[in-house]
Amino acid sequence: MTLLIVTNVPRDWPSGMPGSEVVDARDYLTDPKFNEIRGAKVFNLCRSYRYQSTGYYVSLLAEARGHKPLPSVTTMQDLKTHAIVRMVSDELEELIQTSLAPLKSEDFELSIYFGRNMAKRYDRLALSLFNQFQSPLLRAQFTRNEDLWQLRRVQAIAAKEVPDSHWPFLLRAASEHFAGRRNALRKRDRMRFDLAILHKPNDPQPPSDEKALEKFVKAAASMGIATELITRDDYGRLAEFDALFIRETTSVEQYTYRFSRRASSEGLVVIDDPQSIVRCSNKVYLAELLSRHKVPTPRTLVVHRDNAGEIAATLGFPCVLKKPDSAFSQGVVKVADEDELGRKLAEFFAESDLIVAQEFLPTTFDWRIGIVNRQPLYACKYFMAKGHWQIIRPDRLGPDRYGRSETLPVELAPRRAVQAALRAANLIGDGLYGVDVKESNGKFYVIEVNDNPNIDSKFEDAVLKDDLYRRIMGVFLQRIERRKAGLE
Repeated sequence: MTLLIVTNVPRDWPSGMPGSEVVDARDYLTDPKFNEIRGAKVFNLCRSYRYQSTGYYVSLLAEARGHKPLPSVTTMQDLKTHAIVRMVSDELEELIQTSLAPLKSEDFELSIYFGRNMAKRYDRLALSLFNQFQSPLLRAQFTRNEDLWQLRRVQAIAAKEVPDSHWPFLLRAASEHFAGRRNALRKRDRMRFDLAILHKPNDPQPPSDEKALEKFVKAAASMGIATELITRDDYGRLAEFDALFIRETTSVEQYTYRFSRRASSEGLVVIDDPQSIVRCSNKVYLAELLSRHKVPTPRTLVVHRDNAGEIAATLGFPCVLKKPDSAFSQGVVKVADEDELGRKLAEFFAESDLIVAQEFLPTTFDWRIGIVNRQPLYACKYFMAKGHWQIIRPDRLGPDRYGRSETLPVELAPRRAVQAALRAANLIGDGLYGVDVKESNGKFYVIEVNDNPNIDSKFEDAVLKDDLYRRIMGVFLQRIERRKAGLE
């Protein structure tokens, strides 16, 4: 990938920066040779980004040429909107408070050069702001209000606005940024397409273990797809890739959802896509969706304060209460009587105005049907944890925390279980899903659809083995090719 540094005045940026080319903005706009370059990364350092200025057109035409501009036109417009600084994530808000807490002043200004700040203690904050407001050179302004720091303004600045004393650091930051990008690109230069796999190192409950991630990488390489394992700090690099595969537990309230949305807006093929994350992460939504389409489920009641008195008569005891965003058996409880029901309702209503109540169907295992691209992929039996009614025992650590699992060929799984799972998953989308199905008295009931199902070595891949990974990577390949051909 060619790296272009575009400026109004070439002397604004020193020439000879390794791995990059300094280009006059007017030349970039008018010289036909730049239109012929494929896949360039354009660092737009023009002196102004106002509407219809030269700087504006550099990023606009870069997008039209299939180049990747930084900042993009969308970022330029966002930075003009003062309201955008009030839309920072909870994680960034917490980082602002912890990073700036030692300061005694009432105002603070942070210079951000390619995601770095001259003071190492602000590096994490600088990188987070760079990831959210992507522009090579940024200046963020904060004010203290009643012991809390507030982000007042973020603006992209031109190279000529950088103080002379900052230039040695700026050039080092730029060199490291370009060198890191070059090293990553060199590893991928012989492949047709680029895939990012978002994961969380040292995650105690990852959706895929290290061996499974290695198998995904190997399967992708066999199809001409170069793969890089990325983390939350690589948000600003998403535009480098053709596809994003999220192998980290997803939530609407944290960065996995923002990764998915950003990747989707950049035109990447994404699994898990934003719509699937939203739909699968809320059990109230799933209850309404499955009921509307008459997918068989245990008797279910969407509960609010006005109808909570109907639970006992409708579902009986014991019954199951679920927080809307529960996951990994957390936020899912079995209640045995009216007293326990009252206590748990008070606890759950403190967090959500709606919760889900279901009849309790005792089983020794749940079916998990894996589905990708609207096709069944694998079938597992997840047995209940020893001495517990769920497959995960939240109050335990070690081997007794999980029940055992057994993987079968999809063809040997009960046909009605697979059919019910397909009906439910197809209501969500065409991504990768794990559908939990209970078998009780010869009938099959969908419990939930998971958008980020576990795929671990020696478990879900026990039957298909390496072919499981090739099938999923084959979906990415097909979708990338269709998107590149303009068919999606």
